[in-house]
Amino acid sequence: MKEMYDYLIVGSGLFGAVCAYELKKRGKKLLVIEKRGHIGGNIYTEEVEGINVHKYGAHIFHTSDKEVWDYMNSFAEFNHFVNSPIARYHDECYNLPFNMNTFTKLWRDVFTPAEAAARIEEERVQFGVTEPKNLEEQAINLVGRTIYEKLVKGYTEKQWGRPCGELPAFIIKRLPVRFTFDNNYFNDNYQGIPVGGYTGIIEKMLEGVPVRLNCDFFADKENYLNLAKKIIFTGPIDQYFGYCYGPLEYRSLRFETEILNIPNYQGNAVINYTDAETPFTRIIEHKHFEYGTQPKTVVTREYPAAWKMGEEPYYPVNDGKNTRLYAQYRKLAEAQNKVIFGGRLGLYQYFDMDDVILSAWNALKEME
Repeated sequence: MKEMYDYLIVGSGLFGAVCAYELKKRGKKLLVIEKRGHIGGNIYTEEVEGINVHKYGAHIFHTSDKEVWDYMNSFAEFNHFVNSPIARYHDECYNLPFNMNTFTKLWRDVFTPAEAAARIEEERVQFGVTEPKNLEEQAINLVGRTIYEKLVKGYTEKQWGRPCGELPAFIIKRLPVRFTFDNNYFNDNYQGIPVGGYTGIIEKMLEGVPVRLNCDFFADKENYLNLAKKIIFTGPIDQYFGYCYGPLEYRSLRFETEILNIPNYQGNAVINYTDAETPFTRIIEHKHFEYGTQPKTVVTREYPAAWKMGEEPYYPVNDGKNTRLYAQYRKLAEAQNKVIFGGRLGLYQYFDMDDVILSAWNALKEME
């Protein structure tokens, strides 16, 4: 006779782990299954040469919600890391987000906020487009041609695999422009990196909950559906419904990680490469997230890639076509009595980590 669970949680990323932790406190009988050979989803970190490596890209926790911040700090101590990425355009380096440090290097005769604002406005007026029809027009209308051509165009075209003139304007609804000498990328009240990496947080959330790794839900879907009264599904929503309306689109990533026998490679956790010629979008030097002093360093180059079915999906392509397609799948999901969809793949939405937690909390309100 099969063992029956109250909840089967498909996926051990942050959404699934938060649900498991909270439902365990309610005394529910749970089972978590995970397709990968490790827990944690895309926030998984593993130790290499004493350095906590972000295996699926940089993850900096930031939020203005004190309840969320306190919740995460109940699982780990967070350091005071501040995200201050650098943009490299050929042989030039600039601070991000766009701020006075950026402007005074872009324009050698600009020194004050008023002068920077006037220069950006001058370029906008010269461009003369008031109703942008695509991303290129939208970006130049927001920040002028100089910033667009050096710090937006190449990076964005690599990220999305299409010319900016062919991308919809709404992808860049706004670009952060600060007329202060402040390199802090986020405006949130709280930010940092968990000391020891994110995997330890997920381990604590899943403590006491049975977890089966290397388990593909779709390899035995009917059996898994019958294992529990309710299913929390964090995989691709279109795959769950057999792609009956067609597949949703994503952009993917490819990572190249190497160990270097030097203590410091680039002096910053994240450097973006904004020229079109460099094939990767950024280099992450993981030790700088935790102020590491190890004798070696670990760096990862991120290469944007076209997504094909069977590959890892990263960024939903939330254009008009895919938004309409997702709406059809969402109607099917809402008609389900047994299955709860969550996470970036289940909801076809890019989430910051604090938004994942809030989304999980909202979903839990509807659970018994």
